[in-house]
Amino acid sequence: MRALIAAATGLALALALVLTISALGAPTGETSPKPLLTTVPAHP
Repeated sequence: MRALIAAATGLALALALVLTISALGAPTGETSPKPLLTTVPAHP
């Protein structure tokens, strides 16, 4: 019985966290105009 209560509590907390994050919305930001510079290792 304790396991069922613990599972229900965890599910309720997870749902509350998801609803809180979705209520806040996505952070406003913008991408960098510069391209990402990466190097490819030389093949042997």
